[in-house]
Amino acid sequence: MLAVAAPDLIILRVIWRIYTEIQVGSYAFMDADYGRILDLDGKRIDQGEWQNALFLLTSVMSHAKADKAICDAGLKAQSVDSGLPVIFGRTDVEYIKCTDEHGVIADPDGVTKVGDKLKLVPGHCDPTCNVHDWYVGVRNGKVEALWPITARGKAF
Repeated sequence: MLAVAAPDLIILRVIWRIYTEIQVGSYAFMDADYGRILDLDGKRIDQGEWQNALFLLTSVMSHAKADKAICDAGLKAQSVDSGLPVIFGRTDVEYIKCTDEHGVIADPDGVTKVGDKLKLVPGHCDPTCNVHDWYVGVRNGKVEALWPITARGKAF
């Protein structure tokens, strides 16, 4: 048996075809950092065969500047050590900066409105999950399950 556990190397299983086991780890969530890995055709892997499964739901709080919106998901809601989150399913807006409590969204065409909900794909799933109490399982737009994050805030 030859196993691969580092999520970044799983794509090599496809190329090398030598691994007999994959330990998926964070790939199950497909955060934005892993999503940036390119497949054999040069496309982001989260734009092809892999799908995102972890999201932060955020709301647009203000739109004081015509080309920028402010949302309620900043550093206290997510980890950005592996990069900023990606706004799921949107190419017209981009999460570009964050402060403790807020995120700044580039909105060049002014398409977002106060109260709009956006799904963020976290930049790094593990430490993002660690600042939340629950996973909220959603299927077909309805909450199906609540799972406690029992390691929340645990450092040892």
